[in-house]
Amino acid sequence: MGMASSAAQTTSERMAGIRQRDTAPEVAFRQIVHRMGLRFRVCPSNLPGRPDLANVRAKWAVFVHGCFWHGHASCKLYRVPKTNSTFWIEKVRANKARDARKESALRAAGFLVVVVWQCEIDSSRRLDRRLRALASWSRRGRR
Repeated sequence: MGMASSAAQTTSERMAGIRQRDTAPEVAFRQIVHRMGLRFRVCPSNLPGRPDLANVRAKWAVFVHGCFWHGHASCKLYRVPKTNSTFWIEKVRANKARDARKESALRAAGFLVVVVWQCEIDSSRRLDRRLRALASWSRRGRR
């Protein structure tokens, strides 16, 4: 029993240390968006779902999702852990359901919602195309 509880304790401590805000992918993405000249607020509490970045005036919001936590299908960064897999499958399912509710609420409020995956931040071609769309939306000055 000592060995199993020790492993569980180690896992618990590791998970407790994972940040929910200002993660490396979020910070890297914010730097890219800022260099493009787009301005935004970080986690604005006045918007449904508290997106990771948002521009209320231009009506766009971005969620930066970690591939593991949000279950990015067919991504090498997402795999179901072998230990306690039932828990993790349910955890990711609940995260996806919550993500869908947040995105739906923002779209209902007239926002352009963009989801950026952790693995995309280094994939410049795919990310560039999506950021151009965000910049174009922002420049239109939707109010």
